[in-house]
Amino acid sequence: QGGGSAVIDMENMDDTSGSSFEDMGEMHQRMKEEEEEEVEGDTGAAEDEDGEFLGMKGLRGQLGRQVADQMWQVGKRQASRAFSLYANIDILRPYFDVEPIQVRARLLESMIPVKMINFPQKIAGELYGPLMLVFTLVAILLHGMKTSDTIIREGTLMGTAIGTCFGYWLGVSSFIYFLAYLCNAQITMVQMLSLLGYGLFGHCITLFVTYNIHFHSLFYIFWLSVGGLSTLRMVAVLVSRTVGHTQRLILCGTLAALHMLFLLYLHFAYHKVVEGILDTLEGPNMPPFQRVARDIPVVSSAVLNTTAKAIALTL
Repeated sequence: QGGGSAVIDMENMDDTSGSSFEDMGEMHQRMKEEEEEEVEGDTGAAEDEDGEFLGMKGLRGQLGRQVADQMWQVGKRQASRAFSLYANIDILRPYFDVEPIQVRARLLESMIPVKMINFPQKIAGELYGPLMLVFTLVAILLHGMKTSDTIIREGTLMGTAIGTCFGYWLGVSSFIYFLAYLCNAQITMVQMLSLLGYGLFGHCITLFVTYNIHFHSLFYIFWLSVGGLSTLRMVAVLVSRTVGHTQRLILCGTLAALHMLFLLYLHFAYHKVVEGILDTLEGPNMPPFQRVARDIPVVSSAVLNTTAKAIALTL
């Protein structure tokens, strides 16, 4: 029995030791699993932090790209505007690309009527010379108002002179071009502007001379000779480009009448009209302050002598 009990005890001991080893293994496995879970948790937290950091970087990068795109669009729009403005200026360049020698030759030609009207005469398609003549006429009108007895208020009335000269040049050119279209005349709007603009050269000469030398007889001589020559030049060019006697009479008669009457208006009526406009807008020309003379009473010489002696004795 003693041996049997010993065996039984050994078996019990072996079973107990086996169960304890199994418990140790389970504990070790559980500790490993907990460590792995902790490592996985730390890894997940790190990944979340990295994701948040990358999200902030992505947001900043997106904002930077949007700002860069906006700056690019603004620069692109400004560049397109600059190119379009340059293109518009480039369209007008052929009308002002002219040499001074050519302008001088065309000024002299504007005073010489052409004789050949059987074929269309050549018209310069440039606007530099006519534009300079219009500004010259404006300056001459201002000079005439300063040298005359016209009372100038509120500046030199440059706006009135510019409106008159440019209004005549553009308005009459458009009206004659419309008549030329109705009469089947071979002329363009630019050619009409150039023809009428160079026709103002005679007006500039006449007004410049007669504003400085005030003789009506001298004005009429220049009006008929210088203004008449420039008008005949324009009439001859239009006659060469118009077919039909009636059409020529209507077109050329209208242009000659308007051109010669405009010179008369500038010499005689322009200053009076401007004065009337100023009086209407501002009222009559009254001085801002008037001094009224006082009546000084007459004092006898005896009173003056007595006063002087009294002052001398006092001193």
